[in-house]
Amino acid sequence: MSLIKLREQYPPPALEEKSHSELLHTVYAPNGNEYTGEWKNHKKHGKGIQVWKKSGSIYDGDWKYGKPNGYGTYSVLPPGENKYVVRYFGAWKNGKKHGIGTYYYSNLSFYEGEWIENLRSGWGIMRYENADIYEGEWMNDETHGQGTYQFVNGNWYEGSWREGKKSGRGKFCYSDKGQLYEGVWVDGIAKCGTLSDFGREEATTPTKHPIPQVGLVDMELVVQDAQSHYLNQC
Repeated sequence: MSLIKLREQYPPPALEEKSHSELLHTVYAPNGNEYTGEWKNHKKHGKGIQVWKKSGSIYDGDWKYGKPNGYGTYSVLPPGENKYVVRYFGAWKNGKKHGIGTYYYSNLSFYEGEWIENLRSGWGIMRYENADIYEGEWMNDETHGQGTYQFVNGNWYEGSWREGKKSGRGKFCYSDKGQLYEGVWVDGIAKCGTLSDFGREEATTPTKHPIPQVGLVDMELVVQDAQSHYLNQC
């Protein structure tokens, strides 16, 4: 599922229609915090900008009865800097990241996808600090479900995940060696499967000899029987 389709499927929650009695106000708190925007029944409601003095962070976007709700941008002021840096932009619900949004962990690392109550949950893409990329399903801030992990060296894993680890059926391509492992994983460890030549001609450091053929009458039956034991552990 693409992120474009996700945005169409889960648009930011809409605010209630504003009455003509609502006014734009700037309010300063004793601790130095500042809010400029719309109000309803003495609560932040509508469009507004909140500045937190102590943390040096800003939220600019939609509010609903005192909490960020709808679409908004959260920015921070790094220590020693005079320019704000966007940390998150996207959908909010009841003061939490909820829906489709993008979070920047650093200049090199970010997540774009679905959120549920501040946790990465649903479909999303994560680019890590070392340039590795994961695209797939998440649950409770961990890779969980079906997904593909692309390593910066060209290797990749495609298959099932559980609580942040490879678990279930999957494929791991050693593109540098020109080999492909297909099998079952449990808690991040390959337990049972087959290893075959895959792209040896393009491999940067291929093995000295191709993998020999296994002389079993019914190799698939043997592998399936062995894998069923480990699948029960996933």
